[in-house]
Amino acid sequence: MNITALHSQPAIIEALAELIIETVAHGGSVSFMHPLSREKAVAFWEASLAAADRGERMVLGAYDGDELTGTVTLLLDCPDNQPHRAEIAKMMTRVKHRGRGIARALLAAAEQIAAERGKTLLTLDTAEDEGAAGLYEKMNYQKAGVIPDFALKPHGGLTGTVLYYKRIGQ
Repeated sequence: MNITALHSQPAIIEALAELIIETVAHGGSVSFMHPLSREKAVAFWEASLAAADRGERMVLGAYDGDELTGTVTLLLDCPDNQPHRAEIAKMMTRVKHRGRGIARALLAAAEQIAAERGKTLLTLDTAEDEGAAGLYEKMNYQKAGVIPDFALKPHGGLTGTVLYYKRIGQ
């Protein structure tokens, strides 16, 4: 597996769009409803990678050969009073590649990059129903709490959101 920072290129945007469409179709709560159109997915990744090109975030991709198997975003553009903090977002792994340590490797890479940039606190949230809470807890993230009925699940119905944090680089 190779993990690399992603940049705005048509083939990368297309691969990311396929990944987020698949994730949403399989119930992944990543801010979109099913069915997610290709146009909406492409527009999201174009904007996200443009923000990465401006240094506001890093979008990491995990590859098995030429195939994008997973991604995670490290949000770096925090308010002036939070220069020590970054946020983990949009953690996704292709369905056929789940259970192979891809998400764990992506998360570890994001943590390392954050620490190298002087960040000492990471935050994230995940859906209470069918989210990645188990992964985050295995990676030593601390549960801060749950907000009930925070968002709609991709196929409908409300779910709570679990908030996590982790101190790093200290």
